[in-house]
Amino acid sequence: MLSNRRIVITGASGALGQSVVERARAEGATVVALDLHRREGCQAHEFHEVDLTRSEAVEEVIGRLETFDVLFNLAGGFAMGSSAWSADDGDWERMMQLNVTTLRTVLKAAVPRLLERDRGAIVNVGALGALSGAAEMSAYCAAKSVVMRLTESLSEELRHRGIQVNAVLPSVIDTPANRAGMPDADPSKWVSPRDLASVICFLGSANAAAIHGALIPVRGLS
Repeated sequence: MLSNRRIVITGASGALGQSVVERARAEGATVVALDLHRREGCQAHEFHEVDLTRSEAVEEVIGRLETFDVLFNLAGGFAMGSSAWSADDGDWERMMQLNVTTLRTVLKAAVPRLLERDRGAIVNVGALGALSGAAEMSAYCAAKSVVMRLTESLSEELRHRGIQVNAVLPSVIDTPANRAGMPDADPSKWVSPRDLASVICFLGSANAAAIHGALIPVRGLS
């Protein structure tokens, strides 16, 4: 479904990122990966180490890329926190940096490149758990809520220019970090990175051309 498409993927070294890289390549895409560090196992055709929170660095990297068709914004992070009324400023800032700043810096650099061609697709990653507030998760829920509202706003701005903008809303993703952090949970009910990668790649394909501004739950059995 992604044959002859050139895809830029942020957060490509993570568990989800590597699954998306693998799936995109299997579907015929050329993959350009962006992340802070390249980890063993990332099979992107092209890799750029960049701090996605630094706007100038992101502008420089994306500005020298060859033409691309699709952008998968996978960079982000999760952490529990304190109560909403006593939330530590450091925790709040970290969630905003990982989930919102990384997205904004990439969009500012990449959207003009897509507009040059008046076609393309963008897929962001929200969170099913951020559809409503949750105790001790205020910073994370707030950050992912921004991602979701930004997805909808961006879609309204770009859908008449031939650019699809959508987001997936996963529940808990079955990653080594989540297994270690929740040893008493049942990971068989979580979303596998491969299954989530399939949805993301579909949204980046021509088969999803009629989908705009969607926030698609991907919850597994949870």
